[in-house]
Amino acid sequence: MEDDTGGGSSPCFAHLLVDGHPVDAETARDVARFRRAERARLLAARTMPVQERERATAALIAGLDRIVAPKPGITIAAYWPIRGEPDLRPWMARAHAAGAGILLPVVVAKATPLEFHGWSPGCPMARGIWNIPVPVDGEARVPDIVIAPLLGIDRDLYRLGNGGGYYDRTLVRLQPRPRIIGLGFAGCDLPSIYPMPWDVPMDEALLADGTGAVAERPARHVTG
Repeated sequence: MEDDTGGGSSPCFAHLLVDGHPVDAETARDVARFRRAERARLLAARTMPVQERERATAALIAGLDRIVAPKPGITIAAYWPIRGEPDLRPWMARAHAAGAGILLPVVVAKATPLEFHGWSPGCPMARGIWNIPVPVDGEARVPDIVIAPLLGIDRDLYRLGNGGGYYDRTLVRLQPRPRIIGLGFAGCDLPSIYPMPWDVPMDEALLADGTGAVAERPARHVTG
């Protein structure tokens, strides 16, 4: 969704259709270039000593414990950590033990919405697209809560991810809309990611330094 390597469009094609949205081509390229630079900067900032990372991850897990109460009947989509993302697997195991259904995102095909498949500690896993581990037998389900890893987050709670657009492409289609929590290390906040029509804002954000935010817009979700 943010590949800016192509040439310019003919003047008679002033707008492109991106995931069903009319988008000015020049604006889309400018935003893509800005985000690419910010991704490189924020990915570099994720490099930290082991003890610092452990403290930051523990702080995030403590924060999750304050705002999410896993229990039977609740389904929570988390993620398998890649590219230095916070490792929530201990929290996922505890949430599963508390009776919550834990799901992992699965890329079924490139440039398509994700599916969320059931996961449990020790369940069979296989390498999916980009070698990300995914459950072998987990069935696709619609989560009540989605925990999305943040590379960046802006003041309006728009998320900067890895650039594939998978979460945005997925979250906009989920019915009913889940409660969406963005989670990341301290220092990933931005004034703006210059949101495009396809970007989906988080309902809440939680950072490892204890800061957080809740969207002012009316929420349409199941509380955990």
